[in-house]
Amino acid sequence: MSNERFARIASVGSALPYRVVPNEFFESLVETSDEWIIERTGIHTRRFAGPGETTSTLSVDAATRALGSADWDPSAVDLLIVATCTPDRPLPSTAAFVQAKLGMSCAAFDLNAACAGFVYGLSVGSAQIRAGAADRVLVIGAEVLSRALNLSDRTTCVLFGDGAGAALLEPAQEPGVIDSLLAMDGTQAELLTIPAGGSEQPATAETAATHGHQIHMQNGQTVFHQAVVGMAAACASVLEKAGLSGNDVTIVIAHQANARIIAAVGKRLGIDPARVVIDVAEVGNTSAASIPIAMDRAWKAGRLHPGDLVLTAAFGAGLAWGANLIRWTAPAPSGAGA
Repeated sequence: MSNERFARIASVGSALPYRVVPNEFFESLVETSDEWIIERTGIHTRRFAGPGETTSTLSVDAATRALGSADWDPSAVDLLIVATCTPDRPLPSTAAFVQAKLGMSCAAFDLNAACAGFVYGLSVGSAQIRAGAADRVLVIGAEVLSRALNLSDRTTCVLFGDGAGAALLEPAQEPGVIDSLLAMDGTQAELLTIPAGGSEQPATAETAATHGHQIHMQNGQTVFHQAVVGMAAACASVLEKAGLSGNDVTIVIAHQANARIIAAVGKRLGIDPARVVIDVAEVGNTSAASIPIAMDRAWKAGRLHPGDLVLTAAFGAGLAWGANLIRWTAPAPSGAGA
């Protein structure tokens, strides 16, 4: 009998802000329409954080739901990873605030791989369990992107929303998180960036006036193409390494950038559209939060069952991308599919 350790998902949870923002909200701000946004993105509404809602508070809400589903006490967690590119503050980490609010005393840190953050975090968390460095890991993807939007930029302001998703990892005798692939091409970092607010361009009145603290996307078509190619290639690689094919995959949960990108990834992999989760309509692009939110919503809708082969993929600023291959192990939550 092998003594090798593996990691598996025990449960997931998610949280969204209260404020619902329909497409019509943007019609008085930029040249757009509800029909235009739906046709190009599949997004109908998204959530924006309100007073008192931050990346850490949404993280805590998502984590609390995941912990409740698994019947874990927060003190049982010995590693916390918060994937975000919109932290509460530059210093300290958002993980510090999440840890304190949950009453934990474990090691905790932030991870910034933008929209690929959860895929990166799941890989790192599972590796810690496999190495014996942790037993119970809480991986959170959370963003408040609404506070980094230029509401006069039609190419970005209609895309993003706020939210958080969480996954609990625990040791297993057989692989739950089977494998991951992580990638980065820093030569394309300027394609999608928030240029100011760091040590390169410290915050000034000028950087604020010129939208330096907000999301800049230089070429949306290039990002679209790179996202489809990168995510599909990452998925193909992890499947090939595991000796599997797209026919073996039960469900694909890709980064919810927009419906067209997700559909294109599924088509490129030759996977039936019915097995590809598209969850952007009411949520929008929540960056690092999008996969765990979609995963939680699919789980609670009865679309995920023990034994299912789940393929995740993400792509974001950096340019960073990756994929996880997962054998689903979390039992159905109470009320699933109801």
